[in-house]
Amino acid sequence: MKGVAAFVRVAYKRRFATEAAGRAVLAKKKGPSAPPPGIRKRCVVAHRTVNNHDVYVVRSRRAATGPSEHAVIYLHGGAYTSEIVREHWALVAHLAEQTGHDVHVPIYGLAPQHHALEALNLVTTLIKDLTREGRHCYLAGDSAGGGLALLAAQAFADDPQRPVAGLTTIAPWLDLTMSNPDIPAVERTDPWLTRAGLHPIAASWAGDVPLTDPRLSPLYGRLDDLPPIQVLVGTRDITLPDCRALRDRVAPGTPLTYHEEPEAIHVYPLLPVPEAKAGREAIAEHIRKALR
Repeated sequence: MKGVAAFVRVAYKRRFATEAAGRAVLAKKKGPSAPPPGIRKRCVVAHRTVNNHDVYVVRSRRAATGPSEHAVIYLHGGAYTSEIVREHWALVAHLAEQTGHDVHVPIYGLAPQHHALEALNLVTTLIKDLTREGRHCYLAGDSAGGGLALLAAQAFADDPQRPVAGLTTIAPWLDLTMSNPDIPAVERTDPWLTRAGLHPIAASWAGDVPLTDPRLSPLYGRLDDLPPIQVLVGTRDITLPDCRALRDRVAPGTPLTYHEEPEAIHVYPLLPVPEAKAGREAIAEHIRKALR
């Protein structure tokens, strides 16, 4: 973990170190979002379209030839402005292989060309489509995608069909204001992210909607009537204080599995570190239990 943290500090910290750097990330041309060839060799990959957006469906080659009984929806991170990358796809393939469930990956539009409510609508529409097909859904996501996953679960809190069976958030972006007074102390140890670079990205993603709107920042939304929640976060991760706030605010009676990995950096289960293996296995097990 120390070696990866040192590499990340050199290679990525400057991307978020200042407001100008954050604006440069926003302006960067988006790359491809289709699954890389290695994933297509490892798994069966199908495709559907929802709200004019691509949704890739990744299925284990050991699974049945048809759709699985239930579905996992994975929402990738990238501060709502960077495209899905190979580390995300590797985790998606792992979850498909380890759970036996199809993993649906919606390619939501990114800032600055797209905005928050579009992405939420895409995910809730996908959940409704899968529910009509008779399937329960499990939501998982990292960083920005983890926040979006919780937002989607909150959108169905009152639905008597309970279409969302469970939820995993990996270092989720829970409050776009990043105003938690405990963040500065953690920010000094985070080798990757800073508020300065993230503020202009959050503003672009929000558009005309206030950052505190519960459709953008789930920490301001309902935290009752939710499915079982799993949270994984490292102690050198700027999202840690808000993850602790989520832990403390979730309504009694909501099953919560909360894990802090000592000295781990942002989205550690996706990284090439020994600690990631246990994190990935914990996610797969949480999914298996929820979709039994």
